[in-house]
Amino acid sequence: MRKKAISMILAAALGSVLLAGCSSAPKETTAAATAAETTAEEKKEESKAEETKAEEKKEETAGNDMLSGETGDIAKAGDGKGQKVVLITIDSMDQHWVNMDKGCKQAAEELGCDYKWIAPDVKDDAKQIECVNNAVADGATAILVAANGPDAITAALEEADQAGVKIVQVDSFANYPCVQKLGTDNRAAGKTAGEQVLAALEAKGVKEGKIGIVSVNAATTSTVDRDEGFRSAFEGTAFEILETQYADGDAAKSKDAAANFISQGCVALFGANEGSCVGVGNAVAEDGNNIVAAGMDKSDAVIQLIKDGALICTMAQNPDVMGYEGMYAAITAINDGKVAPEYIDTGVSILNLDAVK
Repeated sequence: MRKKAISMILAAALGSVLLAGCSSAPKETTAAATAAETTAEEKKEESKAEETKAEEKKEETAGNDMLSGETGDIAKAGDGKGQKVVLITIDSMDQHWVNMDKGCKQAAEELGCDYKWIAPDVKDDAKQIECVNNAVADGATAILVAANGPDAITAALEEADQAGVKIVQVDSFANYPCVQKLGTDNRAAGKTAGEQVLAALEAKGVKEGKIGIVSVNAATTSTVDRDEGFRSAFEGTAFEILETQYADGDAAKSKDAAANFISQGCVALFGANEGSCVGVGNAVAEDGNNIVAAGMDKSDAVIQLIKDGALICTMAQNPDVMGYEGMYAAITAINDGKVAPEYIDTGVSILNLDAVK
């Protein structure tokens, strides 16, 4: 810690000066006087050590992660005993959710709470609402939820809230108040993907043409924001972004949608989530890697497509961080602690060929 290091340097420097002062005392200084000076210097050193410890304590308190702000209320190991937290995701198909589950499990072990992950087998509002209701009926004291759409699930969340269940939203948000939201700045991530595609097209000497987007649906907030962000990267250019094709995040359906775009002569494609990205990459691979394509999310299949040259890159989120920090937010709220800030951007990084080699 920078403050700690500075305190130690200052203490050492002061000690050296004081020792130098002692060594320059005249010969007639009595043993008693020397002893008194030594005792005084020892007290000063002890005082400095206490100041250093106090400084360390302040830094430790202030550094209590993203959740606590300056409150110091963040949950600690063992604070979740007797609590039950349930993660409810959009579906159980993507590796993205598996990684989120891993983050939740790690936090649950540290906190000592009961934990499980439930999700619809496909992206479906009614099935996700049923998951919320089942979690409440099963005695959940908190839920982490990634909403399939912004509005469909709100009534179920309200009922959970009224039953005393703490709600944390992760990745994809519903229009309902909660303890905390943790996710990606999806508009910015989509724009970054668009900028990567635009740069690759320009490097090939392509300055105009059609571009296709394969996404999940028209309701899921996270993918809608990525779509809008991607489009914004091409404003003021001669490229034409076609109407988005929706394939429910299913890789096979997404491949068909991407193949349709390729048949229309598109020069580039974007897959707005993991399944869409895999489908786009597979379609481009079958076409001989002649089209510039990028995607969103990280999985083994996506990474392989990058290595094979079917995708130039993907925007990798941090779902494990969403899950881990979301669990701590939930337990903090259950214990009446203050959770801050209201929203945490868990970040995104560009995974290209250089990054996955």
